[in-house]
Amino acid sequence: MNKIETFEQFMATTKGNLGINDFLINLLIAAFLSFVLGWIYVKFGRSLSNRKQFAANFIMITLTTMIIISIVKSSLALSLGLVGALSIVRFRTAIKEPEELAYMFLSIAIGLGLGASQTQVTVFGFIFLVVIIAIRGMIKKSEKGSNFFITMQSGDNKLKINELNGILSKHCSKAEIRRIDDQENRTEIVLLVEFDNPEGMQGLRESLRNFDPSISFSILENKGLI
Repeated sequence: MNKIETFEQFMATTKGNLGINDFLINLLIAAFLSFVLGWIYVKFGRSLSNRKQFAANFIMITLTTMIIISIVKSSLALSLGLVGALSIVRFRTAIKEPEELAYMFLSIAIGLGLGASQTQVTVFGFIFLVVIIAIRGMIKKSEKGSNFFITMQSGDNKLKINELNGILSKHCSKAEIRRIDDQENRTEIVLLVEFDNPEGMQGLRESLRNFDPSISFSILENKGLI
């Protein structure tokens, strides 16, 4: 009987140490940190997607994670129920850029830390990561040359990597393939390229038109759609 009572007490919801005032303070800190995280992502991110639109989700993700952790941390039964609830949730939206996933994990980490009342560790860890991201972004901006994303599409699957590399090497000081989408009737290639001067961009455009007039391409400066 003692073992049963002990198990019931273990599974029962216990009153947490976090008061309503401390909870509201952590909630405000979570909102502020997620706002700063969104600003950092828009300014220093390198994703092709609309970074402002994606960064707007950070506040909701952070606050939701914090509220959930604040509720379930006082009860093992609630924690197990959360695991069961999440097991039936399916996210259908594909995240193609690893950078987006990294920032989303950081947003969740903020909510986890503040929800677990680890305020100092969370804030100092966030500041450290932000400093690293800002330094890396400033180093990238100080490098010579202009970075652009080029998206090429062909409806008849004539995009040959070897031939494209030959064209890119003539006009670009740097060229990296970031994504290849090969479907039944369409091939799309996304590249990150660097030009030393505007003449290189113009020469690449003319070479691509001469290579295959059916290829459609767009050139986007590496600042994202902001």
